[in-house]
Amino acid sequence: MRILFMGTPDFAVPSLAALVDAGHEICGVFTQPDKPKNRGMKLQAPPVKEFALSHDIPVFQPESVKDGAAMDIIRQLAPELIAVAAYGRILPVDILEYPAYGCINVHSSLLPKYRGSAPIHWAILNGDEESGVTIMHMAKAMDAGDIIAQAVTPIDPNETVETLHDRLAGMGAQLLTQVVEQLKNGTATRTPQDESKVTYAPMLSRELSPLDWNRTAKQLHDQVRGLIPWPATTTDIIGDQPVKVFQTEQTGAKTQAAPGTIVAADKNGIDVACGDGMILRIKQLQAQGGKRMAAADYLRGHPVHAG
Repeated sequence: MRILFMGTPDFAVPSLAALVDAGHEICGVFTQPDKPKNRGMKLQAPPVKEFALSHDIPVFQPESVKDGAAMDIIRQLAPELIAVAAYGRILPVDILEYPAYGCINVHSSLLPKYRGSAPIHWAILNGDEESGVTIMHMAKAMDAGDIIAQAVTPIDPNETVETLHDRLAGMGAQLLTQVVEQLKNGTATRTPQDESKVTYAPMLSRELSPLDWNRTAKQLHDQVRGLIPWPATTTDIIGDQPVKVFQTEQTGAKTQAAPGTIVAADKNGIDVACGDGMILRIKQLQAQGGKRMAAADYLRGHPVHAG
């Protein structure tokens, strides 16, 4: 099938690669413009662009998809299908209606749950036990189109966004190739989303970072897992300045200490009392201006005393 692919970050690369490996004709790739990165602010190409160029696929990086110029490019490319994975743009109706087989999207949640930009993070932040991917027909409203297919995966209680992200990216790629074949041979189904079950996964911000030790140990553990690698959680109970917390462990131990009290600090980590009387152990952290390290290594240069 002649396919125009739209995607930008790492999550989208496996989907594009799977379509290439399946032998489809990728007539072009739409991705977001290069952006300045790091201290030197040197322009860096999106991962999808790098993959496309390495496979001699034409790349287009329109600043907007709503000014008509993008539609002109699409008419010239004449795709039968537009496949989208984390592109980062809302497509206008004229683009949605152009391809004979329509526009389909790879979304990293089990829709209608977690429409929006950060579904993987919010699944972990909310302590969900499972997640998955959805391939859907795209509609004018964000993530509201009819569902074609879904795949489910459990979330390990200690899993972070990083590992779940990579697994869902692979699952989405595999499911996408299956759906394209179904569309081609006319066996694809479509199921309207149940609007009564819709939830949202809004963009992340640093306002989510501070750890409130009045919360339960599990809630705090989920918060740490769900905000990796950005914006990461922070706490001001260790040292003179707030530190970022990247890994915690639910010890199962109880304490009578007030929430936020450090009850132990040793080679095992830094144990902190939580609002439910349970102890959460900080295993990995990063001080301001420092590197991400094991809590035990941090303690060698920054002694922390219980109480």
